[in-house]
Amino acid sequence: MVDIEDEINVKGKTYRTLWVAGLLLAIVIIGGVWGTIAFVEKQRERDVRNWEIRLGIVIDSRVSSVEKWLLEQKNAVASLAENTSLQVYLTQLVLETENNGSEISEVPEAGYLINLLNNQAVISGFWEPEEPEIRANVTRPGRAGIALTDKTGKLLVSSGNMPPMNPSIRAAMAVADGGVPAVIDLYEGLDGEPTMGFVYPIFALQEEEQADNIIGFIVGLRTVRKSLFPHLIQPGDTLQTAETLLVRKNGKLVEYLSPLADGTKALKRKMSLDDGLAAAFSIENPGLFSRRTNYMGDEVLVTGRAISGAPWYLVRNVTVQEALSESKKRLNSMLGVFLLLIIGVTGTIIAVWRHGTSIRAAELAAKYKKTAEHLQESTEFLRLVTDQQPTAIAVFDEDDRYTFANKLAAEDAELPQDEILGRKISSVMDKNVVADLKGLISSAREGKTIQSELIVFPNEEQERIFKTDFIPFNKGKNENEQVLAVFQDVTDVIAERELRENVLRSLVSTLVAFLDRRDPYSAHQSVRVAEVAVAIAKELDASEKVSRTVDITGNLMNLGKILVPTEVLTKVGNLSDAEKDIVRDSLFASADLLDGVRFDLPVAEALRQLQENWDGTGQPRGLTGTAISEAARIVSVANAFVGMVSPRAYRGAIDFNKAVSILLEGADKQFDRKPISALINYLENHGGRERWQHFSDLPENTDAN
Repeated sequence: MVDIEDEINVKGKTYRTLWVAGLLLAIVIIGGVWGTIAFVEKQRERDVRNWEIRLGIVIDSRVSSVEKWLLEQKNAVASLAENTSLQVYLTQLVLETENNGSEISEVPEAGYLINLLNNQAVISGFWEPEEPEIRANVTRPGRAGIALTDKTGKLLVSSGNMPPMNPSIRAAMAVADGGVPAVIDLYEGLDGEPTMGFVYPIFALQEEEQADNIIGFIVGLRTVRKSLFPHLIQPGDTLQTAETLLVRKNGKLVEYLSPLADGTKALKRKMSLDDGLAAAFSIENPGLFSRRTNYMGDEVLVTGRAISGAPWYLVRNVTVQEALSESKKRLNSMLGVFLLLIIGVTGTIIAVWRHGTSIRAAELAAKYKKTAEHLQESTEFLRLVTDQQPTAIAVFDEDDRYTFANKLAAEDAELPQDEILGRKISSVMDKNVVADLKGLISSAREGKTIQSELIVFPNEEQERIFKTDFIPFNKGKNENEQVLAVFQDVTDVIAERELRENVLRSLVSTLVAFLDRRDPYSAHQSVRVAEVAVAIAKELDASEKVSRTVDITGNLMNLGKILVPTEVLTKVGNLSDAEKDIVRDSLFASADLLDGVRFDLPVAEALRQLQENWDGTGQPRGLTGTAISEAARIVSVANAFVGMVSPRAYRGAIDFNKAVSILLEGADKQFDRKPISALINYLENHGGRERWQHFSDLPENTDAN
């Protein structure tokens, strides 16, 4: 009986233990399922927040680009409004036309103002090519331009192709009448082209900038399809449904200013200012992020920003389907896998816990041992490979300490490889370069990009120049980011390049001096052409390569004159056709003589193209337009200008104004218009007239001829 009772008691205890274990297991399962679902939902929210950050980064980048573009356009017009010469000439023009009753064409200042407006229009983009002529001589209005009006808004002068006044321009002019600049908001111009502009008041010279002192207005109009809308495109964007849109509020409507992905052109769609619409949400809540519907009815993630300087808003959105589809699949898979794992692990956890723990521990120990051995082998192999490199290689941790250094890096530091590890860079490198090196390491680590720089290392015997590259990388998930540094000694390369540059300059100077001695009337001609050409290149913001090319080309363009007889060079009377051919062919001879010289620049080709004309009527190959190199187009204008304003054996110097007029007559025919505009801008606004006035002086010792 006792045995039966004992057995019953044992069974009862066993059942109670099983019930408790089962209850605990159920709690574990429920907790695991709830935790998995909560984790997945948290991941969904995190993915949405990540998209908010991604969209914010893109739209901030595009807002900065658009605002920079707006500022450049405003500055182009504002610089004219503040131009002292323009204020003086406009005042005189207003007095002559309003008080004296003169026609605009009779006022000499009008011509200067027109040239000034044309030049600024071409340089700043307020210019559109002329449209083809229409039959019956019907005048076709232009798309863009810059105009001057009097204080009543009456048009006085304008650049070519200036569009006619319209209500949008008049409205902006009314705002500017209060003494402040005004924006002509986007509207449909000629042929439906999106057009905008700016109006600035022009105040009387030496008067306070108040409404009572306004003498007129300057109006600048330009199309934006090719200049503004490309700023909405994010470089490297690979998303299929992402859009960056330019919109504005128009009463109770949202007006889409930029082209849409469904083919709708700019300014062609308006929709209700409904908060459910993505663009409407961004207008009413700039800076916030939400989930809304776009103009095509698709659900999108959207954020927006207000544009400073214009009544516009920038909207960035991407469809939820594209943005979260991969995340949804991944998280659903993760949820399913987690649930299956919970069920599977729960069913076996009691039976295999002890046994599994011991086996896993043994496996991990073996694995860690194998990993450690492999890491040691990899380290030795890395050291062997890097020690054979001709460059110094080192790795720095977050405290700028050495964690690795190859043989050459250690030798440069005058320390053994084992002793340099753990040392700070400030205790190894020269103090004069430590700050620069730390800055580059920090920039690489923070910017997650390769940082490269040439750094001069002091030395008792000779300074050494190193090309340095700093590359960020992570050694492991739980370790801080480190930076790989590569130091390459380029001292000899830099010295050789400088020597080659000095030899080339000396050769050019010697050749130019030799040519100057043969013809006193062309003395300094090459140097002056080079000087003017470099000034034009800087005005055009040309590349360093183009600037160096025009400098050397200008200096050597008369090299071929060594083959021209002295009596032809110094002839007082007009040259015969045969003599002109000899002088003209000397340019080709210059190119031929320099064909075999290595300049690392297209000098010979630029010389060969100096007699090519913009319209294709030149020599030797009849090239047209931009098929002629930029350097040749610049030097051609500079050579023509210097030749005209310099005295010759058979004529005196031509006046600067006359020379500019002759160049303008040849624009788009013999010459490219842009270098001419740049030359005029340099003469008028950057002191070119005063700097080059001596070009017109007679050369010394000309009585010998």
